[in-house]
Parts: sequence; structure tokens; C-alpha cells
Amino acid sequence: MEKIETICENREFRRIYARGKAYVSPVVVVYAMKNRSHQVRVGITTTKKIGNAVKRSRCRRVIREAVRALAPEIPQGWSLVLVARVKTSFVKSTQVEKELRNCLKKAGLLSGKKNTASKALEEPGAAGEERKEKPSLQAAEDQPV
Repeated sequence: MEKIETICENREFRRIYARGKAYVSPVVVVYAMKNRSHQVRVGITTTKKIGNAVKRSRCRRVIREAVRALAPEIPQGWSLVLVARVKTSFVKSTQVEKELRNCLKKAGLLSGKKNTASKALEEPGAAGEERKEKPSLQAAEDQPV
């Protein structure tokens, strides 16, 4: 897995805000823009509107963890700025990951397929195991007794 480069400079944030495309959810706003380097670059923004320093830090931690979980699925050569919203400080990290996944799908950065590790955690029997279907009543009626 490639290392994710962090966006630190204000001018880089401003450029992505101005030229990037925004994808909005109740928990996070994603600004995405193609870059010339063949790396994924991510910057996280939290404003004072979210709350005190403790809440802002929690938002950054939760968003960083969601990005870490989705990193193998994000194609190389994209710059992302993730803006925390007020609701971010009140939701769990799994919810933030779900919303971030939806935003990245809207942006066309993720395919509809999930990786097997996260799929195994969400649905029992989804990672390689076949589900056993219940026999239908109609099939039972068609069989001779």
C-alpha cells in the first residue's frame, strides 16, 4: 500500500477548494482534484464552528481513521480535502467511514465493490462463505409426496 501524503500548506488547500469538485454529506465534505504526482494526498480541515479543541481533534482522528480504512481502494493521483461538519463530532467512526465511502463513490474514486476485509465485518457469511437459502414453500408444494 502506498503512503498517503498529507496536505499542509494553505495555498494547496485553497487551490483544491477553488478547482476541486465538492461532494457533500451530513458528516463530511470532500473536495477532490486530480494531481500530477502519482500519490493520494489528503488534508483534513476542522473549523471552530465544530466546537472546542477536544471536539475538533476527535473529528480529525475519526476522519483520519476512515481514510486509513479506505486508502487501499482510492486510486493514485488524487488530492482530497476533507472538511468536518458539526455532526462529525457526534457520530461513530464507522458512520464517518460509510459517509466518506458514499462521497468517494459519487466522485467516481471508488468502485461499488468493497474489499473483503470490511465486507466480512459488516455481513456475516459475505467473505467467501455461501449463504444457505431457506427452501421456498412453492418448491415444497411441487414435489410429489
